[in-house]
Formats: sequence, structure tokens, C-alpha cells
Amino acid sequence: MSNSQTPLELKQVRQQVLAQTQVIQNLIPPTVSYTTEGNVLVIGPEDLARLAADKLSTMANTVILANEAITSQDEAHLEAVMNAAVNSESYYNKLISVKGFLGQFQVTVENEGAGENQAATELSLVAIRKPHFDMVLDLSMSPCLNLEMLPPGYFYVGQDADKLADALEQIPDLVGEFDKPRYVKVNSDICAHNRNGVNGCNRCLNFCPADAISSIEQKIEIDPYLCHGAGSCTNACPTGAIAFDLPTPQALHSYIQKLVSRYLEQAQAAPVILFHDGAVGAEHITADLVGDIIPVELEEITVASIDHWMSALAWGARQVLILNTDATAPTLTQMLNGELILANSILDEMGQPQRISLIDTQTLTSLSDKLAISLDWPLIVPAAFTPSTKRETLYAAIDHLNEQAAATDSAIAMSNVPYGVVNVEVDKCTLCMSCVATCPTQALTDGGESPSLHFVEQDCVQCGLCETSCPENVISLTPQINLDQAARQQRQTLKEEAPFECIRCGTAFATQSMVHRMIDMIGGHSAFNANIERLKMCGDCRVKDMFEDILEDPEKQLR
Repeated sequence: MSNSQTPLELKQVRQQVLAQTQVIQNLIPPTVSYTTEGNVLVIGPEDLARLAADKLSTMANTVILANEAITSQDEAHLEAVMNAAVNSESYYNKLISVKGFLGQFQVTVENEGAGENQAATELSLVAIRKPHFDMVLDLSMSPCLNLEMLPPGYFYVGQDADKLADALEQIPDLVGEFDKPRYVKVNSDICAHNRNGVNGCNRCLNFCPADAISSIEQKIEIDPYLCHGAGSCTNACPTGAIAFDLPTPQALHSYIQKLVSRYLEQAQAAPVILFHDGAVGAEHITADLVGDIIPVELEEITVASIDHWMSALAWGARQVLILNTDATAPTLTQMLNGELILANSILDEMGQPQRISLIDTQTLTSLSDKLAISLDWPLIVPAAFTPSTKRETLYAAIDHLNEQAAATDSAIAMSNVPYGVVNVEVDKCTLCMSCVATCPTQALTDGGESPSLHFVEQDCVQCGLCETSCPENVISLTPQINLDQAARQQRQTLKEEAPFECIRCGTAFATQSMVHRMIDMIGGHSAFNANIERLKMCGDCRVKDMFEDILEDPEKQLR
């Protein structure tokens, strides 16, 4: 559908739509609190650390950990150093580790000359008689904390004068009590990380740039004090067990749907959705932005995932852009590129243009009314589905886009994606149901009273729990995106057989294959071959048979 409105009119429509549409979120969001007293540790070459500590003389305590040689032997420089930070204690111990966050930094150093049991010590206990430092200013050549997203209160400046000046300005303001949002929440009931002691999905653990996620007692835990709200964990989670809370996935989906539908109605043209972060990316969103581009601000660009991108297209957007800046952590960019390959592969298979792109700030400034996808791209019938779970929303969007395009029923083979099928070697499966017991999404189910194993592809997250827990080693996984909606949603029967009935009372108590497997495994053993028929009995009859034998021959009781 071509657009007859002028660029100025489109900008006015965009402004109206943005003004009319708000993200619905909790008015009193959950928060975490940091409390500080102003105790600062400065790490780095002694001369630079002392000069920096001198500029923090208003802080409660400033301690210096000199872990590198001085940077200059100039006499004037050395004289200035000697006269700086005269009230600050200096330590020269070897640094072992820095852990924590604003108000709670534990710094461990070597304790030379001490015995093995006291080879390490907490520097804060020695230096300021407190269990922790509140802030850390790091002037080392390489950061003492090697993270893409550093914890609040940790300032790595190296020997960059501008970064140092910025840190020295911020640190005095970080005394007191501070709140920040608790960005994400975890629903362990639907988490695929671990079931019954079996390890499964670890996708979230691989993508946190702040090292805020860990597996504790076989459960995924997120440290809210380290979390920056990058959203990479929610993006990576295949079940929705980890969900962003500001806004919730449903609230963000609803917001995007309203933006697109209202713009379509008022402008009679398909808009472009532009996701950007609320810090560096927001600085590049100006009034000069092309009128049919609707900006959507996020905490980080990875908060929106493939389900948001595909849904935006299904609801009527003609293109989705994600603004990537230099401030985006490399891990997040890596994740986005992987998701983009998947999303555009799906569009390719449907015969649609690749309408989802990761752009930089230079590309943003060069955008005009003629974007990568022409305004003449056919306006599809907007989808009417209501956002629900992450997975259901994604598949609803894919199915709608597929119906509007080639309506293909093919499957796209792709590695390392949380979509696909479970394969079972039917002849070797005993229907023990270990796989059903560990499946976190009920993609695998039993037949109730009937010995059978069923599978629904749409619910499978390829976590591997079923494969690992199978005692017969007869399960394997095939990752793929199946565009055949009916086949993907169908309840397939992977195996079924008649139950084995007790040879004594006729009660069904196990599967045929399980009993035959037991006979094959232990029936030939000398301890069992005299009573092989008992393996074919239910539990009650087996006990009765044993007591009858004892009554017939009491000496068996002694044996």
C-alpha cells in the first residue's frame, strides 16, 4: 500500500500515536536497595592512586591498594604524590579478587608471612575495620573485574583522564541509600535448567554480560544487585521462565501492537519499528527521524526478542530495526546477530524480504523516506492474536506471516535453537517415562492408563533433559523451525503398546517391553532363573508367591 501523506504529516501522526500510547506497568515496581557510607578503595599504580585518593578527601575513608609500579619518576610528579592523600592508608599486598557491588565490595588480598589458613585476608577488615568497601576506583592497566557490564559502584578508568574525572565527580554522590528496579523475575516451575538432578538448558548462563546469573542448588538464581537489566537472559530463555519485569513481556507486546495498529489506522501506511536503548541510543533519536519510523525505548536492546520482532511484522509493521551502539556489550551483539539469522531465515523460507535489521548510529542518520523495504511492500492483513506466552506469541506471529506469504509447510534445520523434535528409537524404548518426568514444558506426555509416549513439537524447547535422563539412551534431538502449523501442534504418538498383564491375576502392571527387558537382563542370572516367572507377576502376586514357597518349605525362610 503506497503512502500519500507528506513526511511532515507522517511525523505528526507518529507524535500523536506515541502520545496516545503508554506501556502498562506496575505503578510500584519491585526494587533493590544499596546502602553506602563512603568508604572507597582506590586500586592501581601508587602515584596515580594517591593523586586520585587526594581528590576524594571528603569521603569517609579512602584506602589505596598499590598493585602496580609508579608511572613516572619525574621529581615534580613524585613530590606531588608524596604530599597527596596523607590521611589515606596504602597497602601493597597482591590482589586475589574483587567481588560485590555498591556498598558491598569484598576485596581479598594475599597475607604474606601468614600460615596456610591465613594466606588470604579481607582488606576492608584490616584497613577500615569494616566487612566491605562501598566503592572501588580502579586505575589498573587492566580491570580487576573482567566483565562487560561492571557492577554498580565499581569504576574502571585505567589511565584515561576523562573517565577518571567523571568517576571522581560521581563517587561523592554515591553516599546514602539508593534504589534501582529489580529488572527480571524467575519462575522455577517452568525452568528447563534442571529436573530431578538432571542438567538441561544453560542458555541464560551463557549470555549474561554482568555475571549476575548462577546455578545454585540446581536452580537458576539472578543477583538483582549485579543485574543491569540487559535482558539477554529473558531473550535466551526458551520457556519464559526468566521474564523482564519493567515492562513485562505481555505489556511490551501490547504496547507494540497498539503503536502499529494506531499508526496504520491514522497514516494508512505500514510503520517501521525501531528498538533502541534508553541511554546512548536515546541520544540519537531526534525530531529529524523519518516520520514512519516509530522508536521504542528499552532498558537494553536485547529486552526485545524474536517474538517481539516477528509480532511487530505480523501486526502490520513493514520493517523492524534494532539500533546498536558502541555501548552495547559484545555478548549482547553476538546474541542479537544469532537471533537475526534465525528470524530472517524464517522470512526467507516464507519468500519474504529480510525485514529485520541491526543498524548502527551512522546508518540511522542516513535513513530517509526510502528505507531498505520500499513503501510499496504489500500491506498484509494485520494479525488479531492476543499476546500470551513468549513461545505461543512467536508461533502465532510466524503462522500469520506464513499465511500471508508462501504458506510453506517446510522445516528449517538450524543448530543451537530451542525449537525442534524429539526422536525415539522405538524398538529399544521401554516406555519407562523418565523423559516425561523431566520434560519441563509437557512436550512429552504419557498415555495415562495406556502405555504410550506422546509428543507436541511446538512445546519442545530442545533442553536435552529427556535425552540425558533416558536410561536406554534411545532419545535424540533435532533442532528445527517447522512452518507446518498443523504438524507442529499435533499430538504425535511416538510409541504405544499393550500393557503386560500379571500371569497370576491378570492385572496390567507394566509395559510389554519393560518386562521383556527385565527378563533379558536378569532372567538368566543364577539368583533369578529359578523364579523367572515372578518377573511376570505384579507386586502383590509376587509377594504372595514368595510366601507360598516359604510355607511349603519352611527351610527357605532360613535361607
